Amino acid sequence: MKKNSTVTLVECALMIALATVLSMLKIFELPQGGSITLASMVPLVLVSYRHGLKWGLGTAFVHSLLQMLLQFSAPPAKTLGAFALVVLLDYVLAFTVLGSASFWGKLIRSRTASIAFGAGVAVFLRFICSFLSGILIWQEYAPEGTPVWLYSLVYNGSYMLPELIITSLATVALMKVLNRAGGQGSAHAA
Repeated sequence: MKKNSTVTLVECALMIALATVLSMLKIFELPQGGSITLASMVPLVLVSYRHGLKWGLGTAFVHSLLQMLLQFSAPPAKTLGAFALVVLLDYVLAFTVLGSASFWGKLIRSRTASIAFGAGVAVFLRFICSFLSGILIWQEYAPEGTPVWLYSLVYNGSYMLPELIITSLATVALMKVLNRAGGQGSAHAA
């Protein structure tokens, strides 16, 4: 059992490193943050499917701390509470929810549909974090006369929708390759 845990831990560390590198390879970047990347969320979703919810959430949480360390930008937070919301909504919760993909995928019987659905829900939850952050913290960037919720929806949706599609499709394709290569996840995978 210890050997299995060690192998899983090493795989999770490699997936964190891969997700970090992929997050730096940006296809498109918005001026106030947010970008379309080369499938940077896929390694975290893969961990969830290969090793279950516990490993998925733990790996995604560690990745969230690394993202905060490497890419933190000063928010327009004027209070300690607002600053804490930025840390939670833009980093800790936003990335940690990606590790929940296998949990949501259990709702679907078809393996391929399960993987796509779970990845999609996990990325959608990340979008919700960004959407709320846009409303609660980043509202000063909304053009005058535009409702803050609409600005946040359009701004965050403009990069999160492509990320959702990329992540779902890439995760399905990679899980098929891993399954054929004999690298199927543990019994925890959906």
